[in-house]
Amino acid sequence: MANLKGLSSFVAELKRTRKSLAAELRHVDAALSVLGKMSGGTAYAKPGRIISAAGRKRIAAAQRARWAKIRTAKKKAA
Repeated sequence: MANLKGLSSFVAELKRTRKSLAAELRHVDAALSVLGKMSGGTAYAKPGRIISAAGRKRIAAAQRARWAKIRTAKKKAA
């Protein structure tokens, strides 16, 4: 029975620690929320790059050319 008394105090200590950590996490979440509102809501991610339609077409054409080059190299090797 002495072992169970030690175990129950250990469990009680773990519960107190968990409660303390949960309170700290709530404070961290609140701070992050405030900081996110200060920077226009983009606290966690950088704004994405914007590529014009012409730029996307050039990139797509270059990728198609790379794949075509690979396909012709495979045909010649076979």
